[in-house]
Parts: sequence; C-alpha cells; structure tokens
Amino acid sequence: MAKSDPFTPTPADRFTFGLWTVGNPGRDPFGEAVRPRLAPAEIVDLLGEAGGVYGVNFHDNDLIPIDASPQETAQIKKSFAAALRRNKIKAPMATTNLFGDPVFKDGAFTSNDAEVRAYAIQKTMNAMKLGKEFGAKTYVFWGGREGAESDATKDPVVAVERFREAIDFLCDYSISEKMGYQFAFEAKPNEPRGDIFFSVTGSYLALIPSLKHPDMCGVNPEFAHETMAGLNFVHHVAQALEMGKLFHIDLNDQVMGRFDQDYRFGSNSYKAAFFLVKLLSDYGYKGMKHFDSHAYRQADRKDVIAFARGSMRTFKILESKVERFNKDRKIQSLLNKIHRENAKLGKLTKSFSKANAKALLAADLNRVKLARKPLPYEELDQLVFDLLMGVR
Repeated sequence: MAKSDPFTPTPADRFTFGLWTVGNPGRDPFGEAVRPRLAPAEIVDLLGEAGGVYGVNFHDNDLIPIDASPQETAQIKKSFAAALRRNKIKAPMATTNLFGDPVFKDGAFTSNDAEVRAYAIQKTMNAMKLGKEFGAKTYVFWGGREGAESDATKDPVVAVERFREAIDFLCDYSISEKMGYQFAFEAKPNEPRGDIFFSVTGSYLALIPSLKHPDMCGVNPEFAHETMAGLNFVHHVAQALEMGKLFHIDLNDQVMGRFDQDYRFGSNSYKAAFFLVKLLSDYGYKGMKHFDSHAYRQADRKDVIAFARGSMRTFKILESKVERFNKDRKIQSLLNKIHRENAKLGKLTKSFSKANAKALLAADLNRVKLARKPLPYEELDQLVFDLLMGVR
C-alpha cells in the first residue's frame, strides 16, 4: 500500500487486533483448522507486516496455554515482549478466557458451584497480573458462559448478585495492587449459551451504578453482538457514549439473525458501519478501535494480512466519508430544516419549575400545524447512499 494513500493507517489511529483474531486458524464447528497455528510472537510479526497497527490484545490463554509450565511461560513471555518491541506494537487490553475450558461449562462468576466461582476469580486475578506485565490499561469481561439453556437450572437474580460480587472483588484487587485498570463489560445475547446474562450493552449500563466502584467500570460493545439479535448497534454505542461509559469497542461485521460471524469490519453492513464511524468521530471517541474479527476460512497468511489491512482501511475510508457528510452543503441544509430549535420553548422544557410549567401549559402548540411540517427523510437518506456509493 503506497505511503501517499490517504487511507494508510498509522499507530495514531489506535487500531488494535487480538491474538485470537489474526491468529485464528480457520477452525469452525464443522471443520478443522486450515491455517497453521501461530505462536504469539509470530502473530505480532504478522501485524507488524500489515503495518500501522497500534496494539495487540490477548486473553490469558491466547498468550500462555492453560497448562504451560513455568519454564514454557517464561519463554513465551520473553518472545512476546521481544516481538512487541521489534514491531513497535503495544498491548493495551487484556481479558480472561472464562469460557473455553470444561470447568466453565456452566459459567464462571455465575456458576452454581462455589469452587468454580472462586477459581474463575483466581484465574482472573492471575490474568490481570499478566496483562499489567505487558502494559494493559483496559480489562474486558465477556461472560460467554454466564447464562443458561433452561431457567430451571439457575436463579437469574442470584446470577446477577454473583456477577456483581466478583466484579466488586476484582475492582478492589486492582486498586489494592495499584494496577490502574478500567473494566469494560461486553454483552452478547446468545451463543455459546442458549441465553447469556447481560444480553445487551444496556444491561451492563444498568448494572454499573450498582457496583462498588462504578467510576472504573464501563462497556465494550461489539458490533456483531447487538446486530445478530436484530438490534441497532449504533444506538447502543450512543447510549454508552452519552453516559461516558464507552471504554473500548469491538469492530467487526455480522448478518442479522446468523451465528456470531465476526466478519471483517464493513464487509457487509456498509451503512451501519458508516453511522458508527460517524458517531465515534462526531463525539470525539479517543479510545482503542479493536477489530474483533476473523479472516475468511479460505484465507492463507497473505490474505490474513489483507484482512488486517482491509479492516483498518475501511475505517479510514468511512472517516473520510463522515468528513464529506459533515461538509456537504445540501445534506447540512436538509439537516438544518429538519432540526428545528425554539430557544424560548427549549428554555421552558430544559428544567422544571412552577413558572416553566405554567408557561408551557399556556404555550400555543397546535398539533395539526406541527404535523404539517415537512421531514424530507427520504431525500436525506438517498444522499447518504449516493455519498457512500461514491457518486456524490
């Protein structure tokens, strides 16, 4: 990719990938791996070859196998650290695999077994230390097994209580060890469980105020997760932004109603991807932009690099489209017609007082006249299409 290309990423863009994303060997429930499994250091080198990558994120067992010996652990850490230095790549986020091992077959923090719950917290404590060793500042929690197939098996109220207790404990642990983490919760409606607790981003936004340390807790929404349930991902991210709780974000793509596909960002949902980038750009999101996606199963190493480059390039292209949208005279003219402010009424409704309530009750607001005001949404939406298709 030519250096003069305006869509060439740089570390300043804060694009990140996971060891589990570009390192995915292409295995699925119906077929074995089609690419060789790469060591963590080799994955970092691949991202270095892709160019422009800011960081690489990891689950504890992406980096260190769950049964690794102390000697193996030390060697892996040494090789990984050398690869990070060699490629000038950071490790800004870490997380714990609380879903892969058989011990978590019925959950981790919400398991019905007290010993499993204790092990899950212990495993997370060790994983937090591992993340901090490589400079991670954000710690993500995805409760992939925190759920049920039958409501006869778990009390969902107790499950919420157990999850809260675990997070409160781990917040205190981070504070006591001066780790400086911010915690980010990732929601998903289903898969691999029949139903997962905290199924949408709003579920976690509702939980956070009840935590012992709400200020250090936010969310990590993933595009595919709300989308697979037929919901509008942009709206969920907007709520997190408005609340100051968007600590991290996972970018990928998804066909509505399908299994969790983890497609390359923007590969399917052009319009939704555009409005997501617009939201993040317009509201000045400065956090990491993490591509939690996988190359197609048909991809070889060269095509995996193309996948990584394409993920970043798509975001950059959509950023340029956002800039054009915000400067387009016709689009902005329509928006000005649509967004009709009234300073006098706005002052009345902004905050309650008896005087404001009295004035509002006396205001001349004719519903018939209001209903006649035009809203040229069709024209506006077509202009968005023209812009995205490159004919505007």
